[in-house]
Amino acid sequence: MEEHDILLHACCGPCSTASIERLLEEGWNPILYFSNSNIFPEEEAIRRYEALLEVARTYHLQVINEHYDHAAWLASVAGFETEKEGGGRCERCFSYNLAQASQKAEELGFRHFTTTLTVSRFKNSKMIFRVGEQFPSFEPIDFKKKGGFDKSVQLTKQLGIYRQSYCGCEFSKH
Repeated sequence: MEEHDILLHACCGPCSTASIERLLEEGWNPILYFSNSNIFPEEEAIRRYEALLEVARTYHLQVINEHYDHAAWLASVAGFETEKEGGGRCERCFSYNLAQASQKAEELGFRHFTTTLTVSRFKNSKMIFRVGEQFPSFEPIDFKKKGGFDKSVQLTKQLGIYRQSYCGCEFSKH
């Protein structure tokens, strides 16, 4: 891998838009990594993956799709199902997804990886960075900065792609 190649854990198409644009502006060469076993039901994960493929086509980027294993994700958040959004369940979810991305980055020889999760105004970037610190190749990029969330909403509308109405897991729908 080249020094400026970066594996971008992508939670969905909308969050990827502004994140990709920022990475490209900063000189990175992103490869998108869709690993989101937290998304429920699986049909929703497929819908989000399809939106990500649209974004990837727009920016001429490669997408790696990880095997969907909701049972493994559920095991990783066991005991935290009733936590409110933004609490311990989310921290465990971030840890699960970032561990997957870190493992894939290492397997493929990437020196850097990051996540689109920080673009959402509904996600605690400091918590994501705290979780990410345990992975040596994690780049703590806050995509919310520089108007990232608003830009993602704008770009999603321009591209006409699906934008979900909840975080992803069955516990965030309530």
